[in-house]
Parts: sequence; C-alpha cells; structure tokens
Amino acid sequence: MSYRLARTMLSAACLLLPAAAAAADLVPVEDFARHAQLSMPQLSPDGRHLAVNMNYPDGDSHALAVYDVADMSRPVSLLRLPKYELAIGITWVDNTRLVVEKGRQLGSIDKPVATGEVIATDFDGKHQDYLYGSESKYGTRAGTRGTDRGWGFVAGRPTPANGHFYMTTYSWDNQDYSTLYDVDAGKNTRRLIGQIKASGLSFMVGADGKARYAYGRDDNWDYVVYQQQGSSWVKVNVADTEGSFTPLFFAPDRQRIFASYSADGGPSKLIEQDENGGNRKVLAGDSFSSIGAMELTPQPYQPFATVLATGVPQPSYIDANSPPAKLHRALSMKFPGSYVHFVNFSEDGGQLLFSVSSDRNPGSYFLIDTKNYKVVKLFDAMPWIDPAQMAERRPLRFKARDGKEIEAILTIPKGANLAKLPMVLVPHGGPIDVQDDWFFDDDAQFLASRGYLVLQVNYRGSSGRGANFKAAGYRQWGSGIQQDLIDAVKWAVAEDYADPQRVCIYGASFGGYSALMAPVRAPGMFKCAIGYAGIYDMALRYKKGDTQESKAGRNALRIQMGDDPAELAANSPVNLAGKIDVPVFLVHGEDDQRAPFAHAKAMRAALDAAHKPYEWLSKPGEGHGFYSEQNNVELYTKLQAFLEKYIGKGV
Repeated sequence: MSYRLARTMLSAACLLLPAAAAAADLVPVEDFARHAQLSMPQLSPDGRHLAVNMNYPDGDSHALAVYDVADMSRPVSLLRLPKYELAIGITWVDNTRLVVEKGRQLGSIDKPVATGEVIATDFDGKHQDYLYGSESKYGTRAGTRGTDRGWGFVAGRPTPANGHFYMTTYSWDNQDYSTLYDVDAGKNTRRLIGQIKASGLSFMVGADGKARYAYGRDDNWDYVVYQQQGSSWVKVNVADTEGSFTPLFFAPDRQRIFASYSADGGPSKLIEQDENGGNRKVLAGDSFSSIGAMELTPQPYQPFATVLATGVPQPSYIDANSPPAKLHRALSMKFPGSYVHFVNFSEDGGQLLFSVSSDRNPGSYFLIDTKNYKVVKLFDAMPWIDPAQMAERRPLRFKARDGKEIEAILTIPKGANLAKLPMVLVPHGGPIDVQDDWFFDDDAQFLASRGYLVLQVNYRGSSGRGANFKAAGYRQWGSGIQQDLIDAVKWAVAEDYADPQRVCIYGASFGGYSALMAPVRAPGMFKCAIGYAGIYDMALRYKKGDTQESKAGRNALRIQMGDDPAELAANSPVNLAGKIDVPVFLVHGEDDQRAPFAHAKAMRAALDAAHKPYEWLSKPGEGHGFYSEQNNVELYTKLQAFLEKYIGKGV
C-alpha cells in the first residue's frame, strides 16, 4: 500500500470518528416516544403511602398504584382500569381511603377527557365502590343510584380529612343545574350542600361545609361568578371581574378568601380579601404575566410563594421568613437550574412530597421529613431521560408588528452556538387559553436532539397573560395569530438565531392548522410544513368533532373562531391549497374526535387538486395525537427524514 493511499484512508477514518461518536451519542427516538411510568403522585394524610397513576408498557393501559413510601420497589395494590382509561384526579379522603376521578385518553395532544365517573377504594385495593356515574348500578348503592346519569368531579375535601369529600355534578337529565354534594366515601352516602340554576359551574366551599361561590363559563360561554348570600345566589358584577376573578379557598381565619383577580383584564394577580369583596390586598402580581402557580403551606392552607405563568419559573415569596419559604429556598439551592414544587404535606406537616423538574428533567419526586430534613428519592417520571443530554429551553420576548410584546421559547441544540441554525417553528394548539412553557417538552427536545433550533410562540390568545391578551386572539385564527408567528420567525432571523434558508413549520391541532396557513400568509418564508391532527376546514368544526356537540362548545367556537361563512372559508387551508408553496407532510389519527379525520382527507384532496406535493401518515385506532409508542416512533422517524430532505440535517 502506498504512503499516499494509507494517509488518505487514515484521514478518512479520522473524519468518520466525530460522526460515529455523534451517532453513538444520539438519544434514541424511542426515548421521546415513551410515556411517563408514574405520574400525579399524592401523599396520604398520615404520610405513609403514595398513590400514583401508573402507565403500562403498552401505552394503552393504566392503573392506580399505591406504594408504601418506605418501599417503592413494588406497589401495595393496583387498581387496573379499562383500556384507555386512567385516573385524572386522585384524592385521599383519610389515611386509608382514596377517591379517583376517571378519564379517557383520546390522544396524546389533549389532556384526557373526564368520563364523569367517581370511584373509591381502600389503599390495599379492598372495598372498591362506584360513587357516581352512568355505571352506578355496579356500586353498593346500585338500587338507588341507577339514575346517576351525568358527570361527577371532586371539588375538594374537608380539612382535616374525615373520610368525606365534595363532589360537583352535572346531570344529563337536568342540564340547567350545577350541584354540589358532601359525600361519605366509605358509606357511599351524599348530602346536598349547594345547587345553582346554571350549568357547568365550579364551586368554592366555605368553612361551614356549604357552597359559598359558584363560577365559570356558562352555556353561552360568558364568564359568571355567583356568591351565596343567605339562601340565594347573587351574581357578582362582571364589570368588577372582567372574567378574571376566581375564588380559590378560605384563609386560615375562615373569614377572608384567596382569589385570582384582575380588575382591568390584564395579568391576573393573587389577592386576599374579605368574603364579601372588601379590604382587598394584592399578594403577588406582574405587569406582563399572570400568576401561574402557588406554593402552599401545610393545613390550614395558605400560599407562601407564587410563580409567574411565563418565563423561567422563579419563586416570589409572600413571607420570606416563614418556615415553608425557608425550606423551599433551601431545597431550591440543592437543585440549581430546576424548579422545586411542594406537591402536598402530610396533615401534621411532618412529611412533604415535592417534585424537582426543569426544561431538561421531566420530573423527579422526593419525600422529606420536615423535622430531621432527611430526603428520600421516590421515583423519576421518565428515568430513561438523561437531563445532561437534553437541550436548554430559553424564554425570550419580541415585539410584534403592532408593538405587542410576545413571549417566545427557544430550544437550542445542545453544544450548538445560537447563530444561523436550521429552525423549526412549532406553534401550540388551542389556540385560545393555551400556552407553551419552559418545562420539558418532548417534541422540542426531540427536534433539538436532531440539531434543529425550535421556536415556540405564545401568540395573542394564549393563556398566562390575562383576559385582554386572551381576547386579542378571538377570531384571529388566520390573521393576527398567524402574523404573530411570522413576526417571530422574522425576529429569530434578525437576531441571527436562525438561517432564513432553513426554516420549516410543524404543529399539532391548531398548530397543524398554522403549519399550513402560515406558508400562505408568508410565501417563501418556510421550506416545508408538517400538519399533525390539524384543523383544515374551519366550517367543518360546526358539523363534526366533539366540540360542537354541546351548546357551550358551539358558543366557544362562535366567540373564539367566528361563524361568518365567508370568513371561515377565506381562512381555511382546504380552500387555499393552490397558495401553499412548500412540500407538506400530513399526519392524522383516523379515530380523532377533536379534529376528525375528515379534515386530513379534505386537505389531501385539496392538495391533489392543486397538484401540490405532500407525504401522508395516518393510523387507525389513534385519536387526537398518536398514543401508541410504536406509532410515535414512526412519526418522529419520518418527521426527521422529512426535515432533512428539505432543510438538511441539523447541526
């Protein structure tokens, strides 16, 4: 072998080494397609047991699992639920008994839909009972509960725990009323403690164990608040609330209440006030962002810290010298770069379940003894995810064309310089009253792991900014919201974050709509578009899908999307296929109830008629977003190949 040939082969081998190393370091696509093993943990009142939602490896089956906190290696009991069903609410009503609200998983994009069924079980799996729902004929009170046709929801429980809980019901046979009961979960008996002639409202219970406030969206989609005064419900002046007064719970003195409030429709604040609305005191607030979450003391509950709904979460302490605040600050210092959340205390305050999560960590759960400060790790939600391999998520702000300040979140490929990166715009769904946040996002992390900068935008209409910002997105599906997305891309390019020649758009649900609409509104900006479980024919929403099945849903569509036929047609991608100047990839579940499969088929037909190139992936048995891990692996694999085909491989 000649020296020149040997040197050439050696050079080639050396050039291959970084690529081989990079391939070996690439996080497997399967890691992003898997579901969390355990979720929604709740500590029992005595601090001895932990109830959690358990996902089975098939991804379709779930169970309620109860563990002894001293031994997390195997559960004490398992309550396996029917296929696709899972617990969407877990409440300990005493040291040994739990109440479970059942839901059904209809896809990976939306939260599970409540079935309206409420069941109870002892921690060891014994004495299971059916407390409310259309299958009440199977419970111990089947003889008198066969007419339980409707939805039931847990509305809280007394403190201290006494085996009872509060349950809100909405009857299918009497849909004009919202009703509240005090339920004995052991005896399966119930006592009426509140009822109002208005459907779909939530209740706040007073110290006397009776309903004191009723609030929420009625069938007309108007936000209403009522206060119980004597034996009557009195409507709170909406002019005083602007749709942003939400009573939360009573203060320890049982005279004042905590509430979320905004007088002018701006970002909501946390307030404390007399029950009748007097002596209002602002505990926390911000000019840009609403209060997004609170940290609570042991009972009697009161907030000791708040977190904004936007940006990187940073606790703001109401009383920095209180013991819970000092403990929270000390734990936060032990987990830099993460957010520490107090899930719940034992009733005596001696045990605390807390979580640690971040943009790179999907969540880890710990138990601390608040007397000796001994900390025990209980479990990781997704133990196969190594936070060290994940990408930074960086919230930033930019000005839209009309001067409105908008939040954007960049997910930056690990190890990459934030300069002229190939970029994928990922609009969130909704579009109204939904938002992206800083915490772990599997889509964003997958794309970043493949070398793409990810841009997410909390456009007008998103939650987290107050009622006015939310209303600014009404009837702006194809106009104002799309312009915010386009302005975000222009900003990312102007800041030199993104390579303008290597930008694609990928979104699900309303994000799927945007994936096909934004290229119409900004010709030449994008190189490809991926629509996943998208809405492509706006008028079809009034004919098909679960939203239009109720009066409230139809009114929500009218207010948020609009109902003018000409306007709907002019803003529907199915009617604009000829203007889509990029290759398209359509992905849809064939059993989607939120955005029915008819949307994808209509969009495919429109692209065919316009002689536009597209790729296609649909799956039977899948709903609003793929739930099968196998199908998600296929989706991610084909998504990566599609992006590489049109904007090249990531960095």
